[in-house]
Amino acid sequence: MPVTTPTEMERRLRTLTEAVGRGPLAAADEAAWNAPYRRPEHWDLRIEHREAPGPHGPVPLRVYTPIAPADGPRAVLVFCHGGSFQHGDLTMPEGDHTARGVAGRADAVVVSVDYRLCDEPAGGSPARRIPGTAAELDVRAPIPCDDVIAAVEWTRASATELGIDPERLALGGASAGGNLAAAASLRLAEQGRAPAASLLMYPVIHPLNPEATAEETAALAELPEHLRFTPEGMRRMSENHLGGPLEAATARDYPGLGTPEQLAVLPRTYLEADEFDDLRTSGRRYAEQLAEAGVAVEFEVRRGVTHGHLNKVGLPQAAESRDRMAALLKEL
Repeated sequence: MPVTTPTEMERRLRTLTEAVGRGPLAAADEAAWNAPYRRPEHWDLRIEHREAPGPHGPVPLRVYTPIAPADGPRAVLVFCHGGSFQHGDLTMPEGDHTARGVAGRADAVVVSVDYRLCDEPAGGSPARRIPGTAAELDVRAPIPCDDVIAAVEWTRASATELGIDPERLALGGASAGGNLAAAASLRLAEQGRAPAASLLMYPVIHPLNPEATAEETAALAELPEHLRFTPEGMRRMSENHLGGPLEAATARDYPGLGTPEQLAVLPRTYLEADEFDDLRTSGRRYAEQLAEAGVAVEFEVRRGVTHGHLNKVGLPQAAESRDRMAALLKEL
């Protein structure tokens, strides 16, 4: 078999795994793992803070528009950052750097969504609150997805002002944000208002991850525990998102629970998974489900990276993912 050269992230992962094997992870080891790979990309963009009216209060948005004049209305991506439904914001690299890189590459508008977050499970920290949110509001599904749909509706209604073509709107997200993008796409499609495409990056599609293949199991075998999505961790995150038992979940919460008939209404979908990520099994299985439902789907495993690689500043594979997202937007 040909010998492949480890990626820079794989080399760091090997060092991190060795450090974990020696005992509690030192701050220096954690810092080395999270250090930037290269300098951030620079794109000439106009960045504006806006708000969409939503059923639970205003939804903060950040709109990224190329400064160069356009020949006509641009395509638009509405994008949702990740964070286990409990963390994350518009400034994290997965949100900000992704939006900048896709807008610049595709000459498109990107609308990044600051949806409402769930509090951590009992005993954990309360979530960051969005101004205008009622103090008594307990944020659980479907509230975050409601916010995403409100952002899509605002974007379509603001098409002239934003200089976009509402028929060329893609809806995407990463990790928990990928779940919300997929769930919002399904709800909108059921109403006959589907986006033109879904762009799902290492998404949480099932409340518990499907069984891994032998190749997936081998890739995950030496992943440090704190980088894993264990069955216990998935159950805790999913039940916290739902605000109840997993048995209450529906396809509108986790689209991987949908039947072929339910999923058949979905638009063209791009699914990307990370090689060293338990959620890879969920993405792969969802791609199979979409294909079985007759949905046009493309599934790609980003090799040499762990979950959340879009958060790694200057990582070459993150740039490759932004390349692919931008190419798909150009095709709309």
